[in-house]
Amino acid sequence: MSGHSKWSTIKRKKGALDAKRGKIFTKIIKEISIAAREGGSEPASNPRLRLAIQNAKGANMPKENIERAIKKGSGTDGAQYTEHTYEGYASHGVAVFVECTTDNLNRTVASVRSLFNKYGGALGTNGSLEFIFARKGVFTIVQPEGIDVDEFTLELIDAGAEDVEFEEGYITVYCAREDFGALQKKLDEMEIVVENAELQRIPNTFVKLDDEAFKKVMKLIESLEDDDDVQKVYHNIEMNEEQMALIE
Repeated sequence: MSGHSKWSTIKRKKGALDAKRGKIFTKIIKEISIAAREGGSEPASNPRLRLAIQNAKGANMPKENIERAIKKGSGTDGAQYTEHTYEGYASHGVAVFVECTTDNLNRTVASVRSLFNKYGGALGTNGSLEFIFARKGVFTIVQPEGIDVDEFTLELIDAGAEDVEFEEGYITVYCAREDFGALQKKLDEMEIVVENAELQRIPNTFVKLDDEAFKKVMKLIESLEDDDDVQKVYHNIEMNEEQMALIE
C-alpha cells in the first residue's frame, strides 16, 4: 500500500489546519444534520450519526453545537441537504474528486465548475476517476502508551484491516469499504479512542509536481475546500516535505 503513510500524514495535518480555521466545524455540522435527517436523531440506532458525532468530538466541537446540528437535521424546518460528487482534472494532470453537501444544487454545480475553469482545470463525467481513487475506510488513532504493536496489528487484521501504519504517535488503519462497520465495532470492543473515522478516497497512482506547478494546483484545491458546499476534496499529488510546508 505504497503512498499511504504520506497520504495519511497530509490528511491529518490538513485536518488540524482546517480545525484552526474553523472550517471543519461547518463541514461536520452538515454531516451530522444529513445523518440525523436520513437515519433519525438517536445515535444508538443510526451508525452514520454515531460516527459523525464521534468525529465532532475528535475535533473538539462543543456539545451544544452537536445537539443543535442533530435538531436541525431531524426537524422539518431545517435546510434539506443533498449529497453530490464531482470529478475532474486540475492542470498538470492532477485528478481531483470533490464531495459536496448542498441545499442548492444549481449554486453548487456553477461554483465547482467555475473554480475548475478559473484555475485551468476541467470537470469530467462521474466515474471517470474510478480507476485512480479507491474507496477505503480510514481510522485515525492517537497511539496509546505501552501498546503491543504486533498484537494490536494482528487483532485488527483479524477484524478486517488491510493495513495498519504507525507514524508520529498516530495509528492509521485502512480497510475495505464493506469492512468499515466491523472494524469500528472491533475498536469499540478494544476501548480504543478513535480521533477520526471515515470513508476516504485513497489515490492508487500519484502525480509529482515541481513547486510552481504545485502552488498553481493547490490554488484550485484550496478554493474548492473554502467553498461552503464542499465537504471534502481528494487529489493525487505526491507532496514532498517542502511542499507540505507551503500549505501551512
